[in-house]
Amino acid sequence: MRALPTPLRLAVALLFVEALGIGAVAVLFAYYGLTHKAASTGGAVSVVVFPAALAVLLGWLSVTLARTRAWARGPSIALELLLVPIGYYMIVGGSAWLGVPTIIAALATTGLLLTPATRAALDIR
Repeated sequence: MRALPTPLRLAVALLFVEALGIGAVAVLFAYYGLTHKAASTGGAVSVVVFPAALAVLLGWLSVTLARTRAWARGPSIALELLLVPIGYYMIVGGSAWLGVPTIIAALATTGLLLTPATRAALDIR
């Protein structure tokens, strides 16, 4: 197995850190759901399941990209671009301290996945 180029290694690390962060949010939401009365049980469950699933997916994609599987690049870029509007609405909603890093990480990861070194490592022409 050959060594990963720096841009791909950084993209994999960012994806993994994002997965850990979103997983922590899912755990926090689960804690709040169990310790506070929710207006809707279905809503409380979906607020936990969605970020948990996203965390698992981002973690799995980071591992898959670390194994230089080219097919994982497209879904990773798509998920990263979907994080940009989420970060925007965090800023608009008063959580700029979360929204700005979300947007920066998403755009940085997307840029790293689009570099020529990453494309070459994944054998994408």
